[in-house]
Amino acid sequence: MWLATVQDAHAKPALNETTRVFGERVRERRQALGLSQEAAAVRCGIHWTQLGKVERGQRSLRLEMIVRIADGLAINAGTLFSDLPLPTSE
Repeated sequence: MWLATVQDAHAKPALNETTRVFGERVRERRQALGLSQEAAAVRCGIHWTQLGKVERGQRSLRLEMIVRIADGLAINAGTLFSDLPLPTSE
């Protein structure tokens, strides 16, 4: 329990609200399919650590990767994008 708390305290935050919400949608779809990160990553053709970063909103993706993830999770890429919050300019 202590180790999980320490790891959570050192976890990197999402890049922004856009990547955070996108990642949540990817995670929800993966879980709806009953897939582990490892199994989903194989279907998407990416490494499971990269999928984890996507789900935590820690990666900003190229279009090709988004299409690959959507295909691997059998979902329309537009569904993952619909009504995402706009990134803020800092």
